[in-house]
Amino acid sequence: MHTPTLSQLLTPLILAGGALANNDVSILSKEVGRAQNESLLWGPYKPNLYFGVRPRIANSLFAGLMWARVNDYAGSQENFRHTCEQNEGMAGYGWEEYDIRKGGREVIHDAGNTLDLTIDFVKVPGGQHGGNWGARIKGVPREDAPAGQATTLVFYTGLEGLGQVGVATESDESGFTGDVKLTGYTSGLGDFSLDVTAGPESNEHPFHNHPSYDEKPLDLTFVSSGFLPSEHLWQSKVILFTQLKAEVDQYVETYGAENTPPPAQMFTLKNAPADGNIHLVQKVFHGAFEFDVLFSSASSPQPMTSEILTKQIESNSVSFNSRFDQVLSPQAPFNSEEYSQFSKAMLSNLVGGIGFFHGSDIVDRSAAEEYEEENEGFWEETAEARARARPVLEGPKELFTSVPSRPFFPRGFLWDEGFHLIPVVDWDIDLALEIVSSWLNLMDEDGWIAREQILGSEARSKVPPEFTVQYPHYANPPTLFIILEAFLDKLGVNQSTSPETLDRQDVTESLRSAYVDHPELSGAYFRSIYPLLKRHYFWYRRTQKGDIKSYDREAFSSSEGYRWRGRSVQHVLTSGLDDYPRPQPPHPGELHVDLLSWMGMMTRSMRRIAEALGEIEDAEEFKVYETAIERNVDDLHWDEEFQTYCDATIDEYEESIHVCHKGYISIFPFLTGMLGPDSPRLKAVLDLISNPEELWSDYGIRSLSKKDEFYGTAENYWRSPIWVNINYLAFKNLYDIATAPGPHQEQAQKIYSGLRRNLVENVFREWKRTGFAWEQYNPETGQGQRTQHFTGWTSMVVKMMSMPDLAPGQQEGHDEL
Repeated sequence: MHTPTLSQLLTPLILAGGALANNDVSILSKEVGRAQNESLLWGPYKPNLYFGVRPRIANSLFAGLMWARVNDYAGSQENFRHTCEQNEGMAGYGWEEYDIRKGGREVIHDAGNTLDLTIDFVKVPGGQHGGNWGARIKGVPREDAPAGQATTLVFYTGLEGLGQVGVATESDESGFTGDVKLTGYTSGLGDFSLDVTAGPESNEHPFHNHPSYDEKPLDLTFVSSGFLPSEHLWQSKVILFTQLKAEVDQYVETYGAENTPPPAQMFTLKNAPADGNIHLVQKVFHGAFEFDVLFSSASSPQPMTSEILTKQIESNSVSFNSRFDQVLSPQAPFNSEEYSQFSKAMLSNLVGGIGFFHGSDIVDRSAAEEYEEENEGFWEETAEARARARPVLEGPKELFTSVPSRPFFPRGFLWDEGFHLIPVVDWDIDLALEIVSSWLNLMDEDGWIAREQILGSEARSKVPPEFTVQYPHYANPPTLFIILEAFLDKLGVNQSTSPETLDRQDVTESLRSAYVDHPELSGAYFRSIYPLLKRHYFWYRRTQKGDIKSYDREAFSSSEGYRWRGRSVQHVLTSGLDDYPRPQPPHPGELHVDLLSWMGMMTRSMRRIAEALGEIEDAEEFKVYETAIERNVDDLHWDEEFQTYCDATIDEYEESIHVCHKGYISIFPFLTGMLGPDSPRLKAVLDLISNPEELWSDYGIRSLSKKDEFYGTAENYWRSPIWVNINYLAFKNLYDIATAPGPHQEQAQKIYSGLRRNLVENVFREWKRTGFAWEQYNPETGQGQRTQHFTGWTSMVVKMMSMPDLAPGQQEGHDEL
């Protein structure tokens, strides 16, 4: 049966000029959704691995790669690479170019194994099951590699659910002399084949004179197949080591402990190809090497070949660089080749860190009354309630999301994701919307989304047990609404694509912005998620409400005050700002200015979405809330003496007081877009940001003022370091003030330009020095700190580089602001 292309589907919609019937739009939305799923089906969606491929289908096929240098016995075991790890002897790794719809190139500088590995991954659309894909794996010993370096690589594939996979190629007892072909079937993928090639004739393999070589020459490929419980298949390295140990023991028994084979021979699998749900394919190389992995769907027009892979690698690189230059090219003073390569790598690692996760999570559904946090000393009561709770497994659930850090945080975080998607909005808005929908679909009946998504035992293996439980009264900053506002902004300036342009577009390209190019589709998208957004919004209002009335606080509204639940003495993890100083001791009468600011942003978004959908009564209701929040931010949180915004608490006399710690908290109404160009509070906020004795540094805006008594103390997580996500919010709102008429326009321009240069230059400098993006940056030295390979929200420098420099004549540094 002939399947219409996206162009054929959308051309009638364009020609109709928006006059299509609702049923027609519904059909088109479903067809576009199907096309999106086909385009996004396959990818390196196991970002916790250096290279791990899977489809967006739960309990399906997956594949990965392991490798090690095998020149000595002890080091070979220690240096087997599989899961991304911090401090594992890497001189840097990640995607240099990556497009989720086409593929890209990952380069791994494995200093510990004295090997540079390049993995080219490509996708070829066609058929009914997401098309074909291929990977070219190339290794080159580094300059300091030992002579005669031997490297072993194990490509593996597993099948978690129903279906079958078996080895179709015949081999002799010792191993395979040529390509290895596996074939299989699953309901979601249909029939397929997976070829692991022998590679070019230039490949060399170790040779030695030990008698074991005659039985199993190292120029062969070894395949070990087996059946294991599905829940254990993700532990591929453990499975490999178990099988290698059996072979090592056999070698020792055969030749004696004093006459064992060389390591390259010792650490090889027994060749045992068969049917199974796990297949390990091992190769051993001497020096440089190359081979391909080719996945072919039986429904595709033609099978994947090495020739197609070669052509696709070349064309994908051209297409990626061309699109990047059009969409996100760095602007002055970053319009140089080195900054362009840096920006491309940051975007590629952000998008290359997108994963598909499925499994159960652990939730405390006890709804203990202590979780209301209504009594003084509530943090002790809640700790006791958590200790006696009996969390339950819920699910299975699914999530399509990017991750903050592949080695340390390879899972979804709610407040991180809104920041992650900011550069993606410009690169591929439909991808961003797909991810937003995936998050919203995790919502429970009350409107709660767990702030940390730890789905399945593989994800839990990276998390300390005390952090695995999720609580349905815990919130997180609602940053996904930033993306929905960005979507609305794009719709406001977009002109629908003409039929002539659509005919010239590659179908893959048209899928990047179908929901922006065609208003009927954007309306259908918003209509589909609107009930979830309302449920989510009112969950925040209900569960995070603060107490204004009980303490005779004077405010425009008696209901628009909020506080984060889940607070301890030193931490408010739910706020995202963890150890940032808050009122001491904690009090049930606290009001948090950052949460009220987030609620203001969220309410504005809901009002705009309701207006776009023609939900007039809802829009009017949201406008009432929005106005009340704007008034209450000043009434409840502005401190006239300190000229800043502060949290509020209750003192020993039962009076409401401010507790002021100048820093990120103090500027949150500005960060969330609540202070316009004419705001009477704007000058004080700009002065605080630009004061080098308070928040300003040569590397970005500090999280806490240098003058604060808690600056740099204790855990010092959010008590001085520079965080790119908050700096971006400041940068974005500085731009809005700097480009609008107002009394502080010139000051905003100077701060904007200085912040842009200082922050981007420092992140680039540290990336160049260390090979990594970092979780945070030291405000005194600029050095990257904490988690390495933090290509989540640190990648927002891509967006910052693509924005204009509003003060191009200024000198670098911008110390005097």
